[in-house]
Amino acid sequence: MRLIEGDSYYRVLDVSSTSIVGRKRELEILISVLVAGKHVLLEGAPGTTKSTMLQFLTSQLQLPLFQIEGSADLTPSKLIGTFNPSLVLEKGFKPEYFEPGPLFHAMEEGGILYIDELNRAAPDATNALIRAMEEREIVVPRYGKVIAKPSFRVVAAMNPYDDTGVTKISRALFDRMCRLKMDYQSLEEEAQIVINNIPEAPQSIVRIGTRIARATRYDDRLRQGASVRGAIDFAQIAPSLALVRGGYGTKTIIDSALTAFTGKIWLDTPGLFAEDIIVEIVQNVLRELEDGLYDSLNEDLKKKMKSP
Repeated sequence: MRLIEGDSYYRVLDVSSTSIVGRKRELEILISVLVAGKHVLLEGAPGTTKSTMLQFLTSQLQLPLFQIEGSADLTPSKLIGTFNPSLVLEKGFKPEYFEPGPLFHAMEEGGILYIDELNRAAPDATNALIRAMEEREIVVPRYGKVIAKPSFRVVAAMNPYDDTGVTKISRALFDRMCRLKMDYQSLEEEAQIVINNIPEAPQSIVRIGTRIARATRYDDRLRQGASVRGAIDFAQIAPSLALVRGGYGTKTIIDSALTAFTGKIWLDTPGLFAEDIIVEIVQNVLRELEDGLYDSLNEDLKKKMKSP
């Protein structure tokens, strides 16, 4: 059984590439991996559309998606399922008293099991995936064998820069997965993402927000910069703050950036503060922009304030 037949393959690619900005290559690879019957690891920093891309594809392919978060609390029983203890004590072990977990559901329904933050999951939980991925079946004690439908796949995601609360993933698990590295989109593509999320945002604010976000990623003092989510937050906060203060100015831009970005960057240099770095980046970005920036922004703001 194939996930996609005939022209549907190209239809899904066409729809996906126009709906998700700047991900044509990644969409082509991901859908090809799924169609080929493989499991895949999406590796990239936060905000690189890993979940968005998979959610969109599964909706287009009309496949059920079972999503779980990797954490130290994720155990094999939470992943596979467990018997209801009260019913077992009262009536004994019976198949109808088994409460399936997301792996069980994905195998039985032929869906996609999506594990976000794979490298945060406990090793015994990730090791429980190996037989399901390799042999496409699992054995549940006192329940029996569960055989996966042909369309069952495992997709996992992880942030390669994270080193807090993470565990080492076994080579056996890696060996059973393909890998797709996800980088950030281009400046123009990230600006389009912001506009798609905040259509009413002024173009100048979109430019400032995306440039700040990108500048954080190339700052040697930071272990990890901000994703496009920071630019989206900035594009929402700056116009609101300008309305409250009655106009745009450098202080409004800086305060908006501090609010939107300081929680999204990861410092790698002792003795530095996120606020100082963001202020410096904002000042550099503003120097690169044309004169009369605030005049045009405030003119647009006045028109907005006068409109009913």
